Amino acid sequence: MATIPHAHEERLITPTGSPGTTMRGTLAIAFRYTLVTTILLGIVYPLVVTGLAQLTMRDKANGQLITRDGQVIGSAIIGQSFTSSKYFHGRPSVAGNGYDATSSGGSNLAQSNKALITRIDAAVADWQKQVGGQNPGQPVPIGLVTTSASGLDPDIAPADALYQVPLVAAARHLPESTVRALVESHIKGRDLGFLGEPRVNILSLNLALDAMGSSGR
Repeated sequence: MATIPHAHEERLITPTGSPGTTMRGTLAIAFRYTLVTTILLGIVYPLVVTGLAQLTMRDKANGQLITRDGQVIGSAIIGQSFTSSKYFHGRPSVAGNGYDATSSGGSNLAQSNKALITRIDAAVADWQKQVGGQNPGQPVPIGLVTTSASGLDPDIAPADALYQVPLVAAARHLPESTVRALVESHIKGRDLGFLGEPRVNILSLNLALDAMGSSGR
């Protein structure tokens, strides 16, 4: 005679919520889920995003590379070092040996740190030595002696660029008014009129300088 289980009789309930599912079934479900998500999120999604980026914003997706004479010479979004007085200089960088994209970061030194104070004092003295003769009494802009959090800034503040005008003009034997006008023409305003600060892209400015006459990087 068949018996009817009581309402309180216990039944085997697996984590999936279905009665009687074996361990092998659970592993099969986990494997299929892993396979599907790997394909969707590890292959399909990256390909779709990459494809859309190439179609809608190829320049930005490829790093905003700048070329001259068919050679890549830099990026509009990653700074680089300039040492000649014939070029405008960017902010100091402690990313690797300077503007190393694989070692992005700042010094993380506090304002009271003696090493930071010593480095800034030395940088101020160096700028005053270089520019002091052409720009006496003008204080050194803070952007030229302090590093950024990334160490990769491609831009400087307009005041930083204008401070260097006498030095660059003298090195290139150009009128200061000509170099100053070039700087002012390369000042970019705030994004959408209110985001960020006005800035000057160093590489773009220096390339424009080269287009004006002799150079020596």
